[in-house]
Amino acid sequence: MNHGTIQLGKLEHAVLEELWEHGANHAKGVHARLGVQRGITHNTVQSTLERLYRKALLSRTKEGHAYVYRPALEREAFLARLIDQVTHPLAESLPEESLLSAFVDFAAERDEQGLDRLQALIERKRRANSTGRDSE
Repeated sequence: MNHGTIQLGKLEHAVLEELWEHGANHAKGVHARLGVQRGITHNTVQSTLERLYRKALLSRTKEGHAYVYRPALEREAFLARLIDQVTHPLAESLPEESLLSAFVDFAAERDEQGLDRLQALIERKRRANSTGRDSE
């Protein structure tokens, strides 16, 4: 799954979250929703969108005089790439059980239902794999 290293600054991450949460938008719209509350300029938002586009994390289409940006990956696919980026080098030197145990610990520490959600996701994945699909 290795698609290259993803390195994001706080503003880049906030812009991605904004687009995942509210859908495609142009720089003025992202600035209105995110930039104003953070006290940053339209140009800063525009350059952040451009950086995310160059990193292939956003796609864009020209509409009128402006580009409309949308995430190139769903949030889950993005998280999968981040996890792969972190765990892939470790997987070569650590026992698989250590990595899996860390995920279980993470799920358990989030809240009381974390392990239940993890178990449900595992069961859903097994069902999807047995039917040859990766869906719910």
